[in-house]
Amino acid sequence: MTVTLPFLTRRPSVAVIRLTGMIGTGGRGQISDHAVGPVIERAFRKGKPAAVALEINSPGGSPVQSSLVAARIRRLAEERKIPVLAFVEDVAASGGYWLATAADEIWADEGSILGSIGVISAGFGAHVLLARQGVERRVYTAGASKTLLDPFQPEKPEDVARIRRILDQMHGAFISHVKARRGDKLADEPELFTGEVWLGRAAQEVGLIDGIGHLEPMMKERFGDKVRLRRYGARRSLFQRLGVSAANEAMGALEERAAYARLGL
Repeated sequence: MTVTLPFLTRRPSVAVIRLTGMIGTGGRGQISDHAVGPVIERAFRKGKPAAVALEINSPGGSPVQSSLVAARIRRLAEERKIPVLAFVEDVAASGGYWLATAADEIWADEGSILGSIGVISAGFGAHVLLARQGVERRVYTAGASKTLLDPFQPEKPEDVARIRRILDQMHGAFISHVKARRGDKLADEPELFTGEVWLGRAAQEVGLIDGIGHLEPMMKERFGDKVRLRRYGARRSLFQRLGVSAANEAMGALEERAAYARLGL
C-alpha cells in the first residue's frame, strides 16, 4: 500500500516572467537581454516548472534586443524541455510581438493590440532652423558614409535609399522569424506584414495568437487549482530606487509614452 503524505506532495509550479515596457539597450526599465537574461535563466532553471509563462506588455523597440531575448527563451525551452506560453496584456506590437513568438502558444485579452510586424526609423531635420539662425554646420569625415542621415544637413537621396535597404533587410528577418514560429497558424492575410495591428479576436483570426485567455485561470485549468505561480522580474538598481537617475528616467518615460501613443494607448 502506498501512503501519500499531503505535506510532502509536490504541487506543480509555473514560472512567470514579466516582460513590460520598451525594448532597448538597458535604459530606464527597458527590456534588454542584459537586463532580463538572468531573470529568464532563473525562471527556467529554478526547480522544475511545469511551464514558463510570459506576461507581455510592450510596444516594441530594438529589433536586436527583441531577437536576443526571444532566442534565449527558445534555447532554454528546448534545453530544459519546458513548454512556454505567452499572455499579452495591453499590447505586443513590433518587438513586443517578436517576444511573444518565443512562446509555443500566444494568448491575449479581447482588447489586446497585436502585430505591427514592420520596422521603423525616425529622426528630425534641423538644417533650415540652423540656417535661419546663422549657424554653419562643419563636419569633417574619413569615409563617404560617415554623415549618413545627419539631421543638421539636408537629406540626401542616396542616404534615404541606403537606410531603406537596411530597414527592408530587418523587416525580412522579422517576417521570416514570425513565419518560422507561427507556421501554418498564420492566415493568408495581405496586411499581415505591413505593420498593421489587430485586436484580440481579429488577431486570432489571422493567426497571430492561439486564442483569448488569461494567465491564472488558464494555468489552473491546465495544472490544477493548486498550481503555484512563481513570479520573476528584473530588479531595480540602487540608483533607480533612490531616484538618482531621475533625468534619464524622465526621458525614457517620454519615449515609452510616445511608443504607446502610436498604438492609441
